[in-house]
Amino acid sequence: MAGVPSICPTLRYGDAKAAIKLLTEAFGFSQVAVYEGEDGSVMHAELSYGNGLVMLGSKGTGSVFDKSMGDGGPVGVYVVVDDVDAHHRRAAEHGVEILMEPTDQDYGSRDYMAKDAEGNIWSFGTYAPQV
Repeated sequence: MAGVPSICPTLRYGDAKAAIKLLTEAFGFSQVAVYEGEDGSVMHAELSYGNGLVMLGSKGTGSVFDKSMGDGGPVGVYVVVDDVDAHHRRAAEHGVEILMEPTDQDYGSRDYMAKDAEGNIWSFGTYAPQV
């Protein structure tokens, strides 16, 4: 299953279109697919970064997933990046709230932490776990 991620975090947003804009413009994700409902809500979206993928959609769609998630959140997502400092600069230039500046960790990673507009925590670093 080369090229197919085994795990895909799935998030819901009150303003999924704004989340897609932030994730693509500030964090460098690529838009793979976006499916909208008749009312303009995001029923399902897929955004890729490297060989990973996140899926997201609008809150309040009435889907089984939406109902099951209730008022859940926020979540945390970790993304492996090659150049933490450049990635951080890009996010900061787009006004993203930075929770932790790029930091060298004792275990050899360099990473930083940011919060999106709806409270989800995004960590970006050089630590690349192996399966």
